[in-house]
Amino acid sequence: MELVEYPDREMLSLSLADRIASQLAQNLRSNDGASLCLPGGTTPIPVLETLSGTDLEWDRITVFLGDERWVDGEHPRSNSRLLRRHLLKDKAAAATYIDLYTRDAEPEEAESKLAEALTPLFPITVTMLGMGNDMHTASLFPDADQLAQAMAADAPLVMAIRADGAGEPRITLTRRALENSMNIHLLIMGRDKRETLERALKLDPSEAPIRAFLDNATVHWAE
Repeated sequence: MELVEYPDREMLSLSLADRIASQLAQNLRSNDGASLCLPGGTTPIPVLETLSGTDLEWDRITVFLGDERWVDGEHPRSNSRLLRRHLLKDKAAAATYIDLYTRDAEPEEAESKLAEALTPLFPITVTMLGMGNDMHTASLFPDADQLAQAMAADAPLVMAIRADGAGEPRITLTRRALENSMNIHLLIMGRDKRETLERALKLDPSEAPIRAFLDNATVHWAE
């Protein structure tokens, strides 16, 4: 694990956006396309805003979320809504976007079709992760009903998942899909998240799902 500490949150956001853009551009120099997997929530918004205006060949980049709540794309809790508002505009509007919410009645009905759509994009070029205070990442919650299956080496790439801490039913990329990413970044802010990270390092992924990704991740932190 590489830990990068920043003097303030603005510097973190600018530096992380630049690093992600550089990794995508490097991949495009030797490949037809690149893939970018992003977290939900409000913490990444400054990074997304910076990326949206970055001069990249966005028409060769496919963007998708690491997980999504099973709600309509205009719902206030929709991660897709945040992504469309803060990333998929300006220059980044040219990117291809794969929405994890398929409008099926239940997320289980979307598993196979999403796996089919995402499989050509693996390994993911750049994955940015977030982390909850319960040490979940994506929708890999410690109390999830199918956490063991989602963390297994032979897990499908995409799974429906339910957890008390998740609120709505969700769809998530699994450990297998995320941990093989070419570049993994974890974005955390504040003293509480730093302490949570330190606790996670001492636990098993079954208790702290984020632990499964830390060995190969660059962690970006600011107070």
